[in-house]
Amino acid sequence: MGEPLKVADLFAAKQQGRPVAAVSCYDYTTARLVARTPVELVLVGDSAAQALLGFESTLPATMDFMVAITAAVGRGAPKALLVADMPFLSYHVGIPAAVTNAGRFVVEAGAGMVKIETTSAQLEVIKAVSNAGIAVMAHVGIRPQAIGRTGRLRAEGTTASAAVELMELCEQSVQAGAQALLLEGTSCELGGIITRRNPVPVIGCGSGPHCDGQILIAPDILGLSGQNLPKFAKAFGGQDEACVKAFERYCKSVHARRFPDKAHSYHMKRGELGKLTELLG
Repeated sequence: MGEPLKVADLFAAKQQGRPVAAVSCYDYTTARLVARTPVELVLVGDSAAQALLGFESTLPATMDFMVAITAAVGRGAPKALLVADMPFLSYHVGIPAAVTNAGRFVVEAGAGMVKIETTSAQLEVIKAVSNAGIAVMAHVGIRPQAIGRTGRLRAEGTTASAAVELMELCEQSVQAGAQALLLEGTSCELGGIITRRNPVPVIGCGSGPHCDGQILIAPDILGLSGQNLPKFAKAFGGQDEACVKAFERYCKSVHARRFPDKAHSYHMKRGELGKLTELLG
């Protein structure tokens, strides 16, 4: 089957000018499909709280939940670089807890890297986790875990002063030990500048075409998100209606007693039904 991709492979791609295709997915079944494609990086995002559990934000995702689904995705896509998203409060309550939680993703889920939503307050966390031997992806720009404070999410780096702040934060994150950057929802102009100025791979999520790679969540790619696509996402498949039709055909078959039929049922061994009938008198 071959070895899974490593962080070093992302650096090689950047040096060679090869764009990295990344997908955020949350379950074994989807991961198995992703594994049949050239996707290099799979992120198990805390957006699973929204996409899988129906919450309005990412905040309800817990460590135990994230570890469990990260391990599941890793089993489904064993050759991709597996990146685990550290959920809300898993790295905010002290450096020892942050290192312990990051270590859980590596030991229990097999992650090759952890992602941390980053402000200047997290630089010491990045340094400590990196010093513990765990690769870190710093998540800069739109930070969904900040929704409780900001109240809404909007594009970042759209003014010169805001762009400079994000550029400095990215450079500080790399200096602290981040081995990759994820830019979410920044201006495409800034995305290109940050990509050129930093030696680490830069994965864009709604940050323009000039990043070293791109990531979208699997439901958006498959067309399973309905009309709820963010501005930067694109549906590359129309699976919503296909799934609805499949469920409808299933319901009709059940209601008409056409399913299950003999071919889709188990049967007693030859002669055993007669014996059972005698036993039942």
